[in-house]
Amino acid sequence: MKVQDHVKLYRREDYEKLFRDKREFECPYSEEEVKKVDEYTKTEEYKEKNFNRKALTINPAKACQPLGAVLCALGFKDTMPFVHGSQGCVAYFRSHLSRHFKEPVPAVSTSMTEDAAVFGGLSNMIEGLENAYALYKPKMFAISTTCMAEVIGDDLNAFIKKAKQQGIIPEDLPTPYANTPSFTGSHINGYDAMLKGILSYATQGLRTIKGEKINLILGFDTYSGNYREIRRMLNLMEVPHIILADISDSLDSPNYGDYEMYPGGTSLEELKDSINSKATIALQKYSTLKTGEFIKESWGQSFVNIPYPVGIRNTDLFIDTVKELTGKEIPQELIEERGRVVDAIIDSYAYIHGKRFALIGDPDLLLGLLSFILELGGIPVHIVCTNGDEDFEREAYEILKREPLFGSEGKVYIKKDMWHLRSLLFTEPVDLMIGNSYCKALWKDTGIPLIRVGFPIFDRHHMHRYPILGYQGALNLLTLIVNTVLDELDRETKDSPSFDVIR
Repeated sequence: MKVQDHVKLYRREDYEKLFRDKREFECPYSEEEVKKVDEYTKTEEYKEKNFNRKALTINPAKACQPLGAVLCALGFKDTMPFVHGSQGCVAYFRSHLSRHFKEPVPAVSTSMTEDAAVFGGLSNMIEGLENAYALYKPKMFAISTTCMAEVIGDDLNAFIKKAKQQGIIPEDLPTPYANTPSFTGSHINGYDAMLKGILSYATQGLRTIKGEKINLILGFDTYSGNYREIRRMLNLMEVPHIILADISDSLDSPNYGDYEMYPGGTSLEELKDSINSKATIALQKYSTLKTGEFIKESWGQSFVNIPYPVGIRNTDLFIDTVKELTGKEIPQELIEERGRVVDAIIDSYAYIHGKRFALIGDPDLLLGLLSFILELGGIPVHIVCTNGDEDFEREAYEILKREPLFGSEGKVYIKKDMWHLRSLLFTEPVDLMIGNSYCKALWKDTGIPLIRVGFPIFDRHHMHRYPILGYQGALNLLTLIVNTVLDELDRETKDSPSFDVIR
């Protein structure tokens, strides 16, 4: 028996016949009719109808709240994400994260079914906590919810108290929780709610003794390389620090041949000590809104929200903020790093200057990318943010106005999806598109080259290991962008006198 790759397998005549026969049931229309409708969806008339739809969302660039809560929980040492909801929901969160990181993702479900929807999920919660504690021995459960638990109104606090009163889990076992309904908000809101829940639970009743450390929160950030890069930069500046919700080892651990359930994360000791830091810096505003308010009000600590440090300008602001808060000097090594990136931008500027971009993703990521593209002389044209709000829209336009030569064409679309972006790409084409793996369908339809940045990235490997933050991250992004441009240039010129070995 010969095992074939699916690409070759599906080109066999028997499979091609199977697909032809299957098409009779899935699409009982002629090729001409299909082509006619397809061409119509590329017109201005269809775009107007598309942008007027209200009752339907098609491929939104966001995930639901509990996914963000699970990611946050994975950033803490010896912590098991515990989701009160159906088994299928948690399977989705785990598979979504494991396909991006190519790592196993531990998470527990209370496996709610129809009977729990009628009678409540208390017994599911009790049994789930008992089994998970016996099997996995976590030092903390981080508990969140899905749609089902929220719709029927299950009281997490009461359920957890009952489990402890019955001796199902130890009374002193930390059990922070967050209500994370999937039918509102997105993954960034779930991350924020879970982080606030963990910080408030872990530091409740603790006495504050201000020290010299600073806390760092990267927000909903799925680049393990970003955490390591930020830590490296702070170590170069000799800044004592705590990175809260650190997934760098949890979701990018070394392979020694034995499976470790909890390979990394912010330790529970560091978590408790974070209340004593002199300040907290958040690198993502929109996934730390509730957390920031909690830190300012409850810890009496300075909370600084800075733009996602993508590119030169934003990284400069990050380093200047750290310097101002700590009094530490900027080391020569970072100054030289900055200079090398500036030199690299000059080397590549001619190839990116004037290129038109479409972008889709989370609010903070888009704001960082906008700033960097303008630094490269690129022209952001379509900026689509499904989970963006009016504040994001205002900030995006402020960035575009900073560079009127390159930013004047930019238009920001909040609460729009990838099908909206498809209409924009056909009616007002661009040179390059930046987004996650789901944009691959847009590339297939439009032929516009896709630069994969964001979450999730399923169809390329190891990209999450390369930082996109800091000066090194700017160099990585620059390399990714300019080499995509050069790849396309080679494809366009392969049968012409302009095909060249040197670019």
